[in-house]
Amino acid sequence: MTRTIAIYVFDDVEVLDFAGPYEVFTCASRVSARMAPHAPPPFEVCTVAQGAAMLRARAGLSVFPETHFGSAGKIDVLIVPGGVVTAELAKPSVAQWIAATARDCELVASVCTGAFLLAQAGLLDGQDATTHWEDIDDLRAMFPRVRVRPQRRWIDNGAIVTSAGISAGIDMSLHLVERLAGRELALGTARQMEYDWHEA
Repeated sequence: MTRTIAIYVFDDVEVLDFAGPYEVFTCASRVSARMAPHAPPPFEVCTVAQGAAMLRARAGLSVFPETHFGSAGKIDVLIVPGGVVTAELAKPSVAQWIAATARDCELVASVCTGAFLLAQAGLLDGQDATTHWEDIDDLRAMFPRVRVRPQRRWIDNGAIVTSAGISAGIDMSLHLVERLAGRELALGTARQMEYDWHEA
């Protein structure tokens, strides 16, 4: 079974927040092809934005999204990275799309301040969640129904998974590879990436 992993991108998205998970899931499919040459790839990965225009990630990196809200198709796993999310929080259409997409997804995950976007969409009410250490207090203040947990690399609530800042999204993504496609593939992916996986 091949799962579609869609990673939301937007102006001022933190580069490693989306590129880290992108690398993990695409690398996992490459490693899987060596382990089981005749099996379908476990993951197909795409970036999705609100519109089709070129974006500027944080620090100015140009990002051309592969699809957009109107053409994304079926999504099995939605990953919402962070960065400067102030403008995204002010767009009702973004929260509406995340909430609607989540209803049909196997799971939704956030990296760093992407947790604010999940909270805005109502996905974190009554749940444990984490974010970048610098933004813990703001997440608590803005979304008091979320049980914000500091000093956690990532938190898996089943259908919703959140991670701390930036590089923690790689750890969380490796955890998702393990959860969705097995520990052997997750360990092989971390080794291929030469990454010291923080498993908790």
